[in-house]
Amino acid sequence: MSQSSSHNLGAEQQSTLEQNIAEPKYGERLIQEGELITFPNPRIGRRYHIQITLPEFTCKCPFSGYPDFATIYLTYIPDQRVVELKALKLYINGYRDRYISHEESVNQILDDLIVACDPLEIAVKGDFLPRGNVHTVIEAHHQK
Repeated sequence: MSQSSSHNLGAEQQSTLEQNIAEPKYGERLIQEGELITFPNPRIGRRYHIQITLPEFTCKCPFSGYPDFATIYLTYIPDQRVVELKALKLYINGYRDRYISHEESVNQILDDLIVACDPLEIAVKGDFLPRGNVHTVIEAHHQK
């Protein structure tokens, strides 16, 4: 193999690598396309609680750009619709690269869940990991 062919092969590999990095991976595409999906409540008329814990929530501080990490706790009493869990996971993962405050993220999650499934009652709690010796817990509630 000539010096020139060896050099070209490296350039081709570099080009392929750059193209591969530039294209969104399947998980990233699913997150970008993600929306909250619901299905009919199998027990309409019965008041029951659904509790969901999402321990890997991340977003970015809108002031510093540093990542924020939290566990999001959802508790709701469904009415006609229930949130599908995989869609919820992808929706939550969509916050990963968003510049959003703790307060706004919890309230936006609440608003989006109200629009998606219109529950009888819902509470969203964000328990953010301490940063700079400050621990923040945000809770937002809604009731019909």
